[in-house]
Amino acid sequence: MPEPAHRRRRRDARHHWVVATVVVSCMLAAAATALVVTRLRPQSAAASPTTPPSPLQVVSTTPSPAAVDVPPDAVLSVRFTVPLAADTMVPSLEPAVLGSWVQTAPGVLAFEAAAPLPPGSSIAVAVPGGASGVKGSRGQRLAVPVTTHFTVAPLSTLRIQQLLATLGYLPVNFAPANPTVAPNELATAQLGSFSWRWGTLPGNFMALWAPGELNMVTKGAVMAFESDHHLDVDGVAGPTVWQALLQATAAGQTDSYGHYDWVDVSTALPQRLTVWRDGQAIYTTRANAGIASAPTELGTWPVYVRYRSTTMAGTNPDGSHYNDHGVAWVSYFHGGDALHGFIRPSYGTPQSLGCIEMSPANAETVYPYTPLGTLVTIE
Repeated sequence: MPEPAHRRRRRDARHHWVVATVVVSCMLAAAATALVVTRLRPQSAAASPTTPPSPLQVVSTTPSPAAVDVPPDAVLSVRFTVPLAADTMVPSLEPAVLGSWVQTAPGVLAFEAAAPLPPGSSIAVAVPGGASGVKGSRGQRLAVPVTTHFTVAPLSTLRIQQLLATLGYLPVNFAPANPTVAPNELATAQLGSFSWRWGTLPGNFMALWAPGELNMVTKGAVMAFESDHHLDVDGVAGPTVWQALLQATAAGQTDSYGHYDWVDVSTALPQRLTVWRDGQAIYTTRANAGIASAPTELGTWPVYVRYRSTTMAGTNPDGSHYNDHGVAWVSYFHGGDALHGFIRPSYGTPQSLGCIEMSPANAETVYPYTPLGTLVTIE
């Protein structure tokens, strides 16, 4: 017999309530599970290990260790394995050079020079290590200091001539192709041209000069520069002279003497001495060169020592000795040969033992025109 309709409705209602209860319970369980998972994930991430920073080491240096003939305008740099901290310590140079270290890349320090590397010198690049040394961007430290050495190329003859000409110690001018020279390129030979300061100099003098070649004109100018700067006057352009030249050029310290003098001696009869100043013959006097058995050597040499009065002693061609006191106004230019005053009955013929003799009065006139480095030509 069929069930009454009202009883079926009650059973259906009870069934729907049970289903709803189950659904709600499942949803609450899922939400609780999600909450647990959400809370556990950060704990799992915090427990993962941190990657340690890479060690800080020197990869390379430029110039390379023990490099030689490094140009005075070379770029110095040190490359590291990792990026560096902005406040890292930087290398040092010995001897010191004007300039500063900058980071040109995350792991590279480069030296921006404000002066040339000292020509001919050995440079040490010291990279500091330890607790106060170079520091990486993640706090790493260079474990131990690193020091490398390299040697700078000498100052070239051409550049020496360019600097001497610029400072007024040569009878030529130098006009650089680019008048503006970077401070670190001051020791590097520049493109440009030389020209005679005076077109009135005789051909035998002009033939003594050649750009880029060691010659007596250059040696005399070096000696004049050495004398002007209180250096040993030997005409040898070494490291001390190079540094003084660069410093004088940077400071614009031109020749304090202010003139270019040259002494020309003709051994043709009558023998004469002529003083040239700034391209003009300003004084001529008769003089005595060496006798046949003790001739004055032909050539050109710079004055290397001077005396207002001195004693000259030596051996005559016949083996006897001489010892002359009070020889006045003496300028030695080649070994024992000198310009000086000496009393003779006459002048203009060979009478000396190799020196160039003049009357004391004429020698006194010539003496002020023969500072150290002045060229004396015997022809």
